[in-house]
Amino acid sequence: MRIGCLQFAPQVGDIDNNLNRADAVLSKANPENLDLLVLPELAFTGYNFKSLREISPFLEPKGSGISALWARTVALKLNCLVTVGYPEKVDVKPKWPTSPEYYNSVIVVNSDGETIANYRKSFLYYTDETWALEGQEGFYGGYIPGLGNTSMGICMDINPHKFEAPWHAFEFAFHCLEVEANLVIMTMAWNTREDARMFSRMPNEPDMETLTYWISRLEPLIRSETQEEIIVIFCNRSGIEDDAVYAGTSAVIGIKDGEVNVYGILGRGEKDLLVVDTEKPPCAKLVYRPDEQVSPVDSAINSTSSHKETEQLDSTRTANVMPPSAKPSPKGDSKGTTKLNATQYQALLEEARLISQPHSPASQESRSSRHSQSSKKSHSRNQSRSSQSSQKSSSAQKEPFASSPRPTKRCREGRESAGTTNPDTTTAH
Repeated sequence: MRIGCLQFAPQVGDIDNNLNRADAVLSKANPENLDLLVLPELAFTGYNFKSLREISPFLEPKGSGISALWARTVALKLNCLVTVGYPEKVDVKPKWPTSPEYYNSVIVVNSDGETIANYRKSFLYYTDETWALEGQEGFYGGYIPGLGNTSMGICMDINPHKFEAPWHAFEFAFHCLEVEANLVIMTMAWNTREDARMFSRMPNEPDMETLTYWISRLEPLIRSETQEEIIVIFCNRSGIEDDAVYAGTSAVIGIKDGEVNVYGILGRGEKDLLVVDTEKPPCAKLVYRPDEQVSPVDSAINSTSSHKETEQLDSTRTANVMPPSAKPSPKGDSKGTTKLNATQYQALLEEARLISQPHSPASQESRSSRHSQSSKKSHSRNQSRSSQSSQKSSSAQKEPFASSPRPTKRCREGRESAGTTNPDTTTAH
């Protein structure tokens, strides 16, 4: 499959110039034989609106706004499917007399110019909440001709719901497994809290911290060790809007047999079209090694940002990546993953569903059980330490000239082997 990710830097409310910016990138790249072209979240309106009043002039009906018109025109021209993020306005008066509804949406248009899918963002970032409603139909999952079983999400969808759900609920990742998706499309306006001047000094370099975070949120897909490759598209935007600095780093990866292959990646500040062919060898591989306490990234990954076509790249490049909050894998598993059988996977899936309902009796019972087990383990360790201390004290009395034993280091309860990504440096829209 030949996939295009159009990464550019739209500005809030500057519709005409945003359309020109996208057209300029597309014309310069002049892609051929694309199967799918993906654009970022709220591609032509910009993202950083502060209120419903501010975004109101730019709201579009499904299938008939400026975004849908552009998608239809390009789909017919390039003979491919096109996905574009846009602000959707829904007239609900035929159902009941009330005001319109507004959603952060993405539309999919086929090569005949027909609208074949429309998805509304399920998990809203606080910027979305100033004007949009949560989509009520859940994450998108369905068969799209030419693409296969497809899941779609918009930026914040990849995060825990409202940042309140547990990290390991992995709502979107488990949805992708449930619908047996072979293609995952993420349209994004993902920003960083890093200083704009510092962040933009290396526009052609990918932000590997952001990419690592995205991949860590797909951990269930990696641990499932699927035999069929799952292609994941992260289409982000670049540039700056007011105080929002966007992370760029659009990428196409493949997940198979517990491994993550990188087919292509753009820099954090680039305005370009990333074109990859997933039928050809990947340009790099991300390897999860649980004994690593940092996330070293081979320079080969960074060098890919200067290439737009993966046939120019060396397929032997490898990078070591430690997911920001990943726990260490059992010893002896060289891939750093645990293969799940059907029963284990179903149990894990059910646990995630219960966890995602924090007020349910099952979730409370689960937390109570874990707390009880933790208390028992803590009590057992305290008894063991007390016994060891008594033995050392007795030994010291027998040998009056021996130096006092050094205090043993105590491991903090519940510390994970790898810390979570600092929310002050990585944020989602």
